[in-house]
Amino acid sequence: MNVLVNLILTLQILSALGMIGLILVQHGKGADMGAAFGSGSSGSLFGASGSANFLSRTTAVLAVIFFVSTLALAYFGNLRPSSTGSVLENAAVVTQPAAATPAAAGSAAASAPAPVASAPGAAQIPTK
Repeated sequence: MNVLVNLILTLQILSALGMIGLILVQHGKGADMGAAFGSGSSGSLFGASGSANFLSRTTAVLAVIFFVSTLALAYFGNLRPSSTGSVLENAAVVTQPAAATPAAAGSAAASAPAPVASAPGAAQIPTK
């Protein structure tokens, strides 16, 4: 599964770099504004409205690849095994043995440490 995630991540990085390069090479729609006011022809084969050329179609395909790989990485990143390997999952729970008789409970209470005094500002906090 780790190999698959690395392959998808590589595909995403390559598509992102390809999109960056193709977008920087293309000229924007505003570059043809001078042609609309009579300063020359627009330079496209299909007129002013134009059709999608090779660069814009390739950019669209790379964008689809980028978004699909992003969704796949999000899906695989959300999958978690039953054990996450957390330190807290493996922590031992310390329990004190229950007292068997009331006399043993009394002796356990006598040997228990005294409660810790509260902080000096605790008395100033209003309680409901």
